[in-house]
Amino acid sequence: MRKPEKQQRLTAVIYARVSTKEQEREGFPVSAQLKLLRQYAADQGFPVLQEYIDVETAKRAGRTGFTAMVSFFKKQMQSKPGTDSRRILLVEKTDRLYRNIKDWITLDDLGLEIHLVKENVILSTDARSSEKFMHGIRVLMAKNYIDNLSEETKKGMREKAEQGLYPSAAPLGYRNVLGSHDKKTIEPDPQYAPMVRKLFEWYATGNYSLKDVTKKAHSEGLRSRTGAKVSRSSIHGMLTNSIYYGDFLWAGKHYHGTYEPLITQDLFDCAQSVLTEKGQRRTGQQKHAWAFQGLLSCGHCGCAFVAEIKKQRYVYYHCTGNKGKCPEKYVREEEIAAQFGEALRAIQLDEEVFSWIVTALKASHQDTKRYHDERVTAFQKQYQNFKIVSTGCISTSWTAVSPRANLIA
Repeated sequence: MRKPEKQQRLTAVIYARVSTKEQEREGFPVSAQLKLLRQYAADQGFPVLQEYIDVETAKRAGRTGFTAMVSFFKKQMQSKPGTDSRRILLVEKTDRLYRNIKDWITLDDLGLEIHLVKENVILSTDARSSEKFMHGIRVLMAKNYIDNLSEETKKGMREKAEQGLYPSAAPLGYRNVLGSHDKKTIEPDPQYAPMVRKLFEWYATGNYSLKDVTKKAHSEGLRSRTGAKVSRSSIHGMLTNSIYYGDFLWAGKHYHGTYEPLITQDLFDCAQSVLTEKGQRRTGQQKHAWAFQGLLSCGHCGCAFVAEIKKQRYVYYHCTGNKGKCPEKYVREEEIAAQFGEALRAIQLDEEVFSWIVTALKASHQDTKRYHDERVTAFQKQYQNFKIVSTGCISTSWTAVSPRANLIA
């Protein structure tokens, strides 16, 4: 009996990518790519199941669309194994698809039929070796182009910073605008700039904690770009950001901005003084003196161990996890104390060494006592001489004073 032929399925996917920098320079938006690829799919009779788009910005260059597309194709490979699936990827050209060699390897492992429409190239597992070789050259050229584009972008941002123009997305309280000579800059946001000023003014009084000013900011209507309430950590970041008085940090270097400051440097410095003072106060008011704080480090990752109280009575130590999630578990203070005890019991001093230590301590104590007595005698002599030449500012009824009183006098 003749076996039935496998049913062939078409799975066409469109992928388009563009950076905002390219759109500004070339005026070629992602919609132009989509129009080209959709028309090609219609001409070839490919039903388009999915479209994935990545629009990269200077601040965020991640490719969520590319990642989602790879996941889609992997699921297609696992579904309906009894059918012959022809999985097609439509993209404008090589440098739209790959940003590095890893992307090339990832897609090559999926066994796709890739149509590079503008380059009039179709790549598949059956493609000739010469075609694959030429495609590899194009991938390397695309990577070189992207690297150069990244370098030019960074160079342009650095040049803007040197001109006093903030080269990135405006912080809360400012907005991005087109300034003189068609160069982007920032200016105070009419809605949020007054609220940011109030933040500094409130905190600079020293009468409010970070929690207090965060609540007041919420009540005033201060919100993030996404419309969410601004967190306390974000408020702290704003209070320590010099951009609000006219200076900003870019690529590890300080620049003086040409935009309008929201506050004066004096107000900013006052807020920093309050932050420092409150930080020192919190440090000085630590409720618990942890016995082993600063003495322990994680044997797994090397990070420091910190302590905390559970159920208001049990002290546990655990890894800070500063290098990433650590698998080490919590350790009771009693267990640590027992291990310290064992280590200390292993330290033994013979009689000769012990005798030498005792002698050295006694000698040191005698030197300290002798110095103390000499200073007391000297201060008493100075006091007696002072009484003789006194004009009456010090009561003559004082016949004896302690060394401490002499020091105060």
